[in-house]
Amino acid sequence: MDLKSFIRDVPDFPKKGIVFKDITPLLQNPQAFHAVIEQLAERYQNKNLKAVVAMESRGFIFGAPLAVRLGISFVPVRKPGKLPHKTHQETYDLEYGKDTLEIHQDAVNKGDKVLILDDVLATGGTAAATIRLVEKAGGEVVEAAFIIHLGFLNGQDKLKRTPFFSIIHY
Repeated sequence: MDLKSFIRDVPDFPKKGIVFKDITPLLQNPQAFHAVIEQLAERYQNKNLKAVVAMESRGFIFGAPLAVRLGISFVPVRKPGKLPHKTHQETYDLEYGKDTLEIHQDAVNKGDKVLILDDVLATGGTAAATIRLVEKAGGEVVEAAFIIHLGFLNGQDKLKRTPFFSIIHY
């Protein structure tokens, strides 16, 4: 199945000059959505993972069903103030400013092998911050996975030593 055909370009969103890669058509097609989850499950089913760690909010769309499919934990990474228990926090640079992410301190145990999953690897800041959060919690990131990789933005450079995988490349 050509999953790229289910990605819609939206010009000038969220601001002029940006062509947003919209995953909504993929989500609206049950066969395409299922194909994404199955492709990821096939890749990670024998990696002895303890959890899928996914970022707010579109990462949750793929992370939760993948975790269920693999029979492992799902760990949400969220913006500050959204998680109700004690958290680790990581602040990272954006193009114009900073942002912060949090993970529950008890979400990942020391030595747990985890997969980080998000919808898009663009500039890499969110993924790099999530890798640091997992490491603060004592976990080991086996790989970072994405549905879409925007290679021209070089976000993979921020992942440094963490291997990454994506289904669709631009």
